[in-house]
Amino acid sequence: MQKIAIIGGGIIGITLANYLDTTKYDVTLFDEGKGQATKASAGIISPWLSKRRNKRWYRLAKDGAAFLQKLATDMNLSQEIYAKNGTILLRSKGLADLANLAEQRKKDAPEIGDIELLSSYQTASKLPLLAPQESLYVSGGARLNGLLYLEYMKKLAVQKQVNFINEKAVLKRKNDHWQISTQNHQISADNVIITAGPNCKPLLEPLGYQVDLRPQKGQLIVFNTAQTESYQWPVAMLDNEADLIPANKGQIIIGATHEDEAQWDLQPTKEAFERLTENSKNFLQFPEKLLKNSFGYRIGTRAYTSDFAPFFGSLADGPSLFVASGLGSSGLTTGPYIGYLLANFFNIGSWPKKDYQKPLSTYIQERTTL
Repeated sequence: MQKIAIIGGGIIGITLANYLDTTKYDVTLFDEGKGQATKASAGIISPWLSKRRNKRWYRLAKDGAAFLQKLATDMNLSQEIYAKNGTILLRSKGLADLANLAEQRKKDAPEIGDIELLSSYQTASKLPLLAPQESLYVSGGARLNGLLYLEYMKKLAVQKQVNFINEKAVLKRKNDHWQISTQNHQISADNVIITAGPNCKPLLEPLGYQVDLRPQKGQLIVFNTAQTESYQWPVAMLDNEADLIPANKGQIIIGATHEDEAQWDLQPTKEAFERLTENSKNFLQFPEKLLKNSFGYRIGTRAYTSDFAPFFGSLADGPSLFVASGLGSSGLTTGPYIGYLLANFFNIGSWPKKDYQKPLSTYIQERTTL
């Protein structure tokens, strides 16, 4: 039985581990767990309203959103983990144009569901936290709780006999296989798949690769309220940096920041709280009431490429080395699908024929020596 090592247990790695055929492969997943972006994420799944011009990214995100419905069925995800409650989009102008864009995209993305321009009254009725204002609503929008997803999928993977080592890993080539070392373990593997977010860069550089990745800190604010209906409310994409995400058990989440300078710093900051709450106040019906509740932070480090697009694929012919990273802020939409595509390659040799990304050499190149 061939051995596969997955380095990185975030959204890609844990999905990959669950879809790999463990009757064919002995699978070990390494994950230190520190700063993981997925653990901190609240997750708006609504790529169809994006105006990003990158057609490859949109194709991947669109298919990723569609795949999440299959994932929810395959893995029996609960409403707490994945909820398809719809998305409300708030904009000061241009809502009619966005509605037209949504109608066009629905032709090859039926998952978008119903598309409605809402009156001020209808907006506040669908999501009572919002002040009355016109909005665009799509019923296919969803949310994915990153932390609960990781915890649940790890339990499923353990049942499939996936081995977990919760330590920092170092990777080396050794003849015709790979050697993965941690503080307390050392194993060999026939295939390695690096899905470690921004940590892909320090893992690959000792092997002679230059990697186009940068870490970015993200903070979310989680308010603990008495809103018992929160679990069934739609998410709201506000007209600025902040989004409003009603979750389970009265939790109301505002996020997230995009902090390039902070990078690996995982400390909560007053500046993040002030920025996120200030950006959302004008959209809330009773902002002072929400801000009086107790709150906490979710903080993680995302991986970004120079063109803000993810990548995944094979790096080496000898001992097989694969990598997937660069998800940025759309990780909960694209990450599970990338994990599934990688698993399909190992299980049945199938590689996606759709044009989802630029060549891998755009982001990773072997260093030349003089």
